[in-house]
Amino acid sequence: MAARSRSTPAPADEPAGLRPLTTLPGVGPALAESLARLGLERVQDLWFHLPLRYEDRTRVTPIADLRPGDRVQVDAVVEAVERGFRYRPQLKVAVSDDSRQTLLLRFFHFHRAQADLLKPGTRLLCYGEVRLGPQGLEMVHPQYERLVGNAPLVLDELLDPIYPTTEGLGTRRLAGVIGKALALLPGDEALELIPPALCAEHGLTSLREALLYVHRPPADAHLGQLTLGHHPSQQRLAFEELLTQHLSLKRLRAAVRRRRAPALGGDGALVARFLAALPFRPTGAQQRVAGEVAADLARARPMLRLVQGDVGSGKTVVAALAALAAVESGYQVALMAPTELLAEQHLRNFRHWLEPLGVAVEWLAGKVQGKTRQKTLARVAEGAPVVIGTHALMQEGVLFGRLGLVIVDEQHRFGVHQRLALRDKGLEGEQVPHQLVLTATPIPRTLAMSAYADLDVSSIDELPPGRTPVQTVAISNARRGEVVERIAHACREGRQVYWVCTLIEESEQLRAQAAEVAHAELVAALPDRQVGLIHGRMKPKDKQAVMDAFKAGELAVLVATTVIEVGVDVPNASLMVIENSERLGLAQLHQLRGRVGRGAVASNCVLLYQPPIGALAQERLQVMRDTNDGFRIAEKDLELRGPGEVLGTRQTGQLAFRIADLTRDAHLLTAVQSVGELMLREHPQSAERLIERWVGGAARYAHA
Repeated sequence: MAARSRSTPAPADEPAGLRPLTTLPGVGPALAESLARLGLERVQDLWFHLPLRYEDRTRVTPIADLRPGDRVQVDAVVEAVERGFRYRPQLKVAVSDDSRQTLLLRFFHFHRAQADLLKPGTRLLCYGEVRLGPQGLEMVHPQYERLVGNAPLVLDELLDPIYPTTEGLGTRRLAGVIGKALALLPGDEALELIPPALCAEHGLTSLREALLYVHRPPADAHLGQLTLGHHPSQQRLAFEELLTQHLSLKRLRAAVRRRRAPALGGDGALVARFLAALPFRPTGAQQRVAGEVAADLARARPMLRLVQGDVGSGKTVVAALAALAAVESGYQVALMAPTELLAEQHLRNFRHWLEPLGVAVEWLAGKVQGKTRQKTLARVAEGAPVVIGTHALMQEGVLFGRLGLVIVDEQHRFGVHQRLALRDKGLEGEQVPHQLVLTATPIPRTLAMSAYADLDVSSIDELPPGRTPVQTVAISNARRGEVVERIAHACREGRQVYWVCTLIEESEQLRAQAAEVAHAELVAALPDRQVGLIHGRMKPKDKQAVMDAFKAGELAVLVATTVIEVGVDVPNASLMVIENSERLGLAQLHQLRGRVGRGAVASNCVLLYQPPIGALAQERLQVMRDTNDGFRIAEKDLELRGPGEVLGTRQTGQLAFRIADLTRDAHLLTAVQSVGELMLREHPQSAERLIERWVGGAARYAHA
């Protein structure tokens, strides 16, 4: 018999929210370990672990009223069952109800005992998404339970919250634990950390009522509003989360500003030789931003600057100028990129530019091993001027002799604490290196002020002359054959092609399958060409080998998931096809499109979409056809409130949002900044407790 889990008694004087989860009834060590994987360690962590979405099981919908796209509950009786094995095993169950209409339940994963229980005449209560299949309306893998004869139906009284969960912890069990935590929710006086006068001024409703509503919406709640995150209760919580992020970044900035940094002036000789050797003249925007960076570096306080610029705007030249200023002053530079592909691209550029000037450039990534690694580490410790690499730069054992400047590319792929970990490699007493952050994701000003409140922002808003804009067309998937013929034509002309597979599903396995299907289709259609495949489930070295072959021109076509979004530079690739383009946000579409048009040849981007598409998706595709300007696209992305994130992928380790969405909630930012300034100045203890509440275990990173 399994041992019963015992809860740990809570100290009588400890606030309920700060108690460990093991003080809750039924939370033993094993469950506490599962909850800790979600970052849930104290009771208040559960209060703020908010639902991803909701399921409405408070009512039953007649089959006659179903529409594709609805997520509904149906009470129906099995009419017929069919097992098929033609292409892959599947179980089809036809059900009907009093409306005398039929719905097909389709299962691709099932076992024999399950099929045997679904006999004609069996009554089922099913929940799932309705879609239009080849034989009419259907649900694929619905949740269902068998009902006894004509027994009366007992429906839920509240909407079912679906929480972010982890392996081995079901959403129902998690909901049960959250219910126990909510029973300990104190009154507003104890719970509220934003001063009452500020709440009144900005119309902020009760935090306690907002939490209870979001966790337990009543049956008459507006599901559409909740799904979009527009309900006043969600907006109240989004405000507090955005405020917390603003406070933590402002405090981080203040803490760093109290430190010192080396003044990197130099005599300008290396910079002058570098500029003289460039085969082009930097644009006015590059010169302006380089001047802002140089002015920061010359001061004895740490630079914290974000340089944003569209794909191909020349951010790397600005980074090289900053690096040379540090080298001239006798300091080291570390440049970190999120992928080996992107880091290697920087390595090629920096070696091409700096080695003729007598500046050595070291390479340190995960695949640098053995004696080569040891020799590189020794040179870095002795003061090698420029070191380029991936996360490997942050590892223990990597010691710098005199680190004066840290350059981080595509900041949103890392996270604040990873940037700090690299910065700390150059910590000497109160002195820290300068930090320069690069991003090719243009960010609307309001979002930059929130997401990068700890950084000064510079924009390279001008492309180098001579760049040919990419011509973009949107084509229905029904004309897929024409697109494949277009690829064959491009290959015959010696050009290379990307075929990008995207799926909205989170499953890497489904993405990989979609890429494999497209790969097989193109291999069959292009028998005389080499077609490569790259997706997230492949080993890093295998991905690298395929990428290298594409760069070398050995592959005519590269089928890929969006892993190629950032940092691939193949000038001969002049055609890109993006599948399911209607499902992507503008920022991601623009990033992907930036992989072509990097050479002298006129380039094209084909946006394949699956009709019918909604008005919002149509508008996004139209924007892509109309403009190549990343800043205009970023502003439009924000205006449309489309899916996808203006700031790019959320990665583990970043202070990721639980409920706020910078795109959707941009209208809150002005008030957030106003409240934030006042709280830091007049209520610092409340600000501290807010950060502790929302950021939790990651709060230590906010101390810099």
